[in-house]
Amino acid sequence: MLAAINHFHRQEFGLALAIFDLDNTLLGGDSDHAWGEFLCEKGIVDTDEYRRANDHFYQCYKEGTLDIQEFLAFALRPLAMLELDQLNNLHQQFMQEKVQPMMLNKAAELLQTHRQRGDFLLIITATNRFVTGPIAAALGVDDLIATEPEQTANGYTGRVSGTPCFQDGKVTRLNQWLGENQHSLEGSAFYSDSINDLPLLEQVSHPVAVDPDDKLRATAEARGWPIISLR
Repeated sequence: MLAAINHFHRQEFGLALAIFDLDNTLLGGDSDHAWGEFLCEKGIVDTDEYRRANDHFYQCYKEGTLDIQEFLAFALRPLAMLELDQLNNLHQQFMQEKVQPMMLNKAAELLQTHRQRGDFLLIITATNRFVTGPIAAALGVDDLIATEPEQTANGYTGRVSGTPCFQDGKVTRLNQWLGENQHSLEGSAFYSDSINDLPLLEQVSHPVAVDPDDKLRATAEARGWPIISLR
């Protein structure tokens, strides 16, 4: 499979911006949902109530019906409950217990293929930066665009800062990033699993569906977009 991907890249892609969704694309799971589950397991939140809400929002996300503001009010609240040192210690455990098992060898190979070709590796994700920053660092990408949790000198407030990096918001946030960096979408690729990312997939030169959900698979097939698996 990877040989075919490499051949496709060599033939079709120039040295350019290689953009990747994170959850269920580069990872074999969803880090946002996993963080909520982790908080339940550690007794940080009310387990039964929080788990029900966490599962509900994740199902809405998969169906393409998520109210992002409602979800962020829920998901960012625990960040405001804890001191930064405690949060960082918890995240180290989270990386070991939840994230490491979701790492995919084929995803690492795909990143390395782009890296060796000189492409700029960018993750763009709806999941907040507290959760995803260390994951992006572990994957060795060049930069990360994520939903930004509001933070003061005293810690997180539980609110979102700026535009959530979700659906059309990914296009907005990427355009802001392009305005601040010397890159363009000419020759760019975007890898994603989710129909939620259709607005950005439509903006890049080379959209690629990765282990896609049913709606994205149907769209990719109809439009002749490549469909690959990293599982």
